[in-house]
Parts: sequence; C-alpha cells; structure tokens
Amino acid sequence: MATGTLLSVALIIFLVIVLPTIIVLHFVTKWRQGRELSREDERLLEELWEFSQRIEQRLDTLERIIDDDLPTTRSRHAGAHIEH
Repeated sequence: MATGTLLSVALIIFLVIVLPTIIVLHFVTKWRQGRELSREDERLLEELWEFSQRIEQRLDTLERIIDDDLPTTRSRHAGAHIEH
C-alpha cells in the first residue's frame, strides 16, 4: 500500500508542478522565437523596401515627365495627388 501511495503522490506532484512548468516554459520559448524575424524574413523585407523605393522613384520621374508635357494636368487633378 505504501508503494501505491508513494506513486500517487509522485504522480500528483508531477501533474501539479512539473507538467505545468514544462508547458509554460515551452510556450514562453515559442513566444520569444515568434517575436523575432528570421533571416529569410529580414531578407524579404529588405527586398520589398528596395522595390518600394524604386517604384517611388519611378512614380516621381513619371510625374515630372507628365508635368513637363502637360503642365495643367496637376492643377486639374490637384485633389487626387497625395504628397509624400
């Protein structure tokens, strides 16, 4: 009977203290990993940033060309233009 009681106490301690601690530590570790960008994510973000900069430069060039060719276009559509 003492072996059964000892096993029951050990099982209760494991279920009440050890197992919840392991679960919490597991999710804390996953949470910390999830907050950081992977190297692949950083590389992709950098590529997207560079691409957006090129698109912005192209749009600025296109606006200058249109303004040179049709100077009144900007004044007609002034409400539609967003400054950056």
